[in-house]
Amino acid sequence: MSEIEKLTIASDAPGKSLFMLGNEAIARGAIEGGVQVVAAYPGTPSSEITESIINVAKQFDIYAEWSINEKVAFEVAMAASMCGVRALAVMKHVGVNVAHDPLMTAGYIGAKGGLVLVSADDPGQWSSQVEQDNRYIAEQGYIPVLEPSSAQEAKDMMADAFRLSEEFNQLFMLRSVTRIGHARGDVRLGKMTREKREGRFVKNPLFVTLPANSRKSRVQMIQRLAKIKDAFDSLSYNQLKIGKGAKLGVIASGISYSYALEALRWLEMEDKASILKIGTPYPLPEKLTRELLSSAPLVLVVEELEPIIETHVKAIAQEAGITVKIHGKDVLPTAGELSTRLVTEAIIKLTGVKAPVDFSKIDNLAKEVAPLLPLRPPTMCAGCPHRASLYAINVAAKRVSRETGMEPILPGDIGCYAMGASPPLNADDTAICMGSGFDIPNGLAKVVKNPIIGHMGDSTFFHSGIPPMINAVQNKSKMTMVVLDNSITAMTGFQPRPGAGSGQDGDETPVIKMEDIAKASGVKFVRVIAPFDLKSSIDTIEKAIKFNGPSFIVSRELCSILYQRELRAKGEKLVPYQVDQKKCIANSMPYCTATCPLHIDVRGYVTLVNKGKFDEALKLIKEILPFPAIVGRVCTRPCEGKCKRGEVDEPIAINALKRSAVDHGKADDDLTIAKERKEKVAV
Repeated sequence: MSEIEKLTIASDAPGKSLFMLGNEAIARGAIEGGVQVVAAYPGTPSSEITESIINVAKQFDIYAEWSINEKVAFEVAMAASMCGVRALAVMKHVGVNVAHDPLMTAGYIGAKGGLVLVSADDPGQWSSQVEQDNRYIAEQGYIPVLEPSSAQEAKDMMADAFRLSEEFNQLFMLRSVTRIGHARGDVRLGKMTREKREGRFVKNPLFVTLPANSRKSRVQMIQRLAKIKDAFDSLSYNQLKIGKGAKLGVIASGISYSYALEALRWLEMEDKASILKIGTPYPLPEKLTRELLSSAPLVLVVEELEPIIETHVKAIAQEAGITVKIHGKDVLPTAGELSTRLVTEAIIKLTGVKAPVDFSKIDNLAKEVAPLLPLRPPTMCAGCPHRASLYAINVAAKRVSRETGMEPILPGDIGCYAMGASPPLNADDTAICMGSGFDIPNGLAKVVKNPIIGHMGDSTFFHSGIPPMINAVQNKSKMTMVVLDNSITAMTGFQPRPGAGSGQDGDETPVIKMEDIAKASGVKFVRVIAPFDLKSSIDTIEKAIKFNGPSFIVSRELCSILYQRELRAKGEKLVPYQVDQKKCIANSMPYCTATCPLHIDVRGYVTLVNKGKFDEALKLIKEILPFPAIVGRVCTRPCEGKCKRGEVDEPIAINALKRSAVDHGKADDDLTIAKERKEKVAV
């Protein structure tokens, strides 16, 4: 038997197929398209694109970097394009907001070397704070959009995008979504582009966007888009199939096309409907759209998120005088991802065809099964040092709050530490966007007197945390800034962060200390803490909160996952640790039990009450205390005074829970009330 050929993203094997991730397919397309410069900022669901290119960059003489933020990344790619080199900028959808300023200018300047922006949108908000549709941003900037419907098309479109960008001298956007980037499929490989260009900067007044120059550029940009619009009618990614005697026309783009096609096949309507597959949602291929509109009396537009195609389709029908019923977001949701079922139900609603299955049975079964499934809320990793950091912030803030009588405010940021917003830490009062962990405190400090402690990660600090820190110094804002430093960009896949001392290839880079930046910016109170040294950390944070002015703390400890990886790389054995639940916060017993005169198992009966097991809770109490109904109403509650939860927010209402067990529980020795008798007794 011959040895099976092993294919990789770097294989020069045109015509062969490789099972790959959608993001890997995009990376392969960029390599096939002759990309020479790649710049990105990590963010789900885009990170694997750049990771895949970095892994083979030396082999193909590609320069690839993780930039400090998306604005820098886009301008790095833009500069390469100015020099005639094919360049790619990669980011998630909210990252495009950060790059928005140069992005709008790029449309005016054009593209000498092919220039492509990958916007990885996130319908359903699987890993994002908002669900924005970046096709709107593309339309605002006159940026043509390619939108793949499969991993294969993602690869092909990416390769073609550079050619199209150069042909029309215009920046192009490839809009991916989570279900494309994180799906897997067979991808037929294409030819590698071996051409390597030498960058050459030729001075051009249009690169200097003064009003006199930009006015000319705007006219040229509008003219370029008109040519692109005409060309898109014959682009292979836009395909029209007219159904014989069609009663329904379907217009669909991207992953929504895959849902629509599957729905039509499920309903056995594929040959009875007209279908327009849109690969270029902006600008829309008008000629093909008019043909589709003329082929059926009823049209359904299928697209995720905003009704962008639907709006343009209705405008085209109006201008062409085509009378047809056009549906879209009236029968499909604007929020969240679409699915084959959602599209199927929309078609059933519009046409009255019979459903292929009884959806109500599926829903009822799902309701029955749901309670059996264990809950798995997002949480910070086991051993994460910044569990300790956030705990220390909570304790220190609570101490100051007791002195001032004002609740602390804890603005957070975007990163893995955002999991600290959930119980038991509850450490985020706000989480808006990257940088807001220091931005929001700047505003709060001017309108409230509460203790304000903002936090963000180390990668976020370099991304967008330095300007608000300097703003706090400039405007003398009384606020505490804490950087949770784990030496890596952890949440998006362990990309190197600026200043950590090593680059994406493991090469040595300058160490940039955040505390030095803070001192150089004029912050007077600057400290570095080790979060696992809880006492020292709490004391330092308390002093920082009380400092009359902006204070800055770096809580520094290596990411626990990274620590494990480093140990394995050295061949060292990992020693597992776990908390002894019976001794978790005291040498012999929990503080609540230790301070109870009878040493009742407080945690035991509180847990039982929480589960609604009142009889068992009462039985446990009565093992030590025979008269809980009486004692529970006269007890001075020393247990609550020592409850460690009080350092975070409020002590657990232990006595009230004990009384609840008494009121609702039933014990074997309970007294029964005798029947009423006529005799009277004098006491």
